[in-house]
Amino acid sequence: MHDMKYSNIQSSIANIRPLLAREFVSYFNSPIAYVFAAVFLVVTNWIFFQQFFLINQALMRDWFGFLPWVFLFLAPAITMRSWAEEKKSNTIEFLLTLPIKDSEVVIAKFFSSFFFLAIVLGLSLALPIAIGRLGDVDSGVVVAGYVGALLLGGLYLSIGLLISSFTRNQIVAFLLSLCAMFVLYIVGSGVVLLFLQGPIAGVLQYISAATHFSSMSRGVFDTRDIVYYISFTLFFLYLNTESIGSRKWR
Repeated sequence: MHDMKYSNIQSSIANIRPLLAREFVSYFNSPIAYVFAAVFLVVTNWIFFQQFFLINQALMRDWFGFLPWVFLFLAPAITMRSWAEEKKSNTIEFLLTLPIKDSEVVIAKFFSSFFFLAIVLGLSLALPIAIGRLGDVDSGVVVAGYVGALLLGGLYLSIGLLISSFTRNQIVAFLLSLCAMFVLYIVGSGVVLLFLQGPIAGVLQYISAATHFSSMSRGVFDTRDIVYYISFTLFFLYLNTESIGSRKWR
């Protein structure tokens, strides 16, 4: 039994690897990837240093504070073509008739987009290094913030992939993903909870991605936050698999 499970895992990895490589390379074959990577670095650094020189402190909490808002545009831009382009070019039928599981295709698309996002985020590591030369940087905040950013990014990407599977139009996928991520982020904000009380307010606050990211951006590692991100990411990937599996031509 153990050998059979190990064999199945090896088989899945063998199926996922070439698909992941194909999807990952496709990001670098498109000029859009370089444009958004450049925009991400320019915008985040510009906004940060505007505030940095005003407060004259070597802090990155403000940078992590507006990072989720940048991700609202970056994540949909990464995922908008994942399934929509496959449908538009009619390659999805060929892809999903290969002797591989739908879940393996979804996993390959997710990790290819996740690795690309991680590379873009990794380019910003020059920022804490530069700040460290100007003053003492709280390494705990930096590490927790980057881990939180990766987890939040993974959640956003799983939502973007799910929505991309519903349409052939990349722009529609981008806009719907942006709206869905925005709602998930602000649903537990003070403005929304101002009109709600009791258990409903508590549920919305837990569902909100902002609630869990804010503590990590302050340098606090909480198991509940990590469980939240992993659970919801897996949930949306599961929905993505079900969405693809329910296609009419199968």
